[in-house]
Amino acid sequence: MKKTIKSLLKENCRVYVYLPNKNLTRQFMENAEAEGFSFGDGVKPTARECDSIMAVNENMTINYVGIIGHIAFENGDKIGDKRLLKINYERYISGDENYII
Repeated sequence: MKKTIKSLLKENCRVYVYLPNKNLTRQFMENAEAEGFSFGDGVKPTARECDSIMAVNENMTINYVGIIGHIAFENGDKIGDKRLLKINYERYISGDENYII
């Protein structure tokens, strides 16, 4: 069964996806676009560069996390009142059950 980006969305969670290399960043953006995700301004994922950490949102948007998001990824388990769910995309799509960082 193919692992989708949509299936990562969990109630009351902020989802950050870690993309450790260029091949995965390209694959993530292509997969996000194929599933109907866009940036908040409506731009398709493949029309922009991808960062090593991307946020996935319940409203079917993705966004860059910026420096604060990178710090939260490295040091936090919550953003505001939401739990931070950190996903290693390489492990996730390969079927590895230990994809949560």
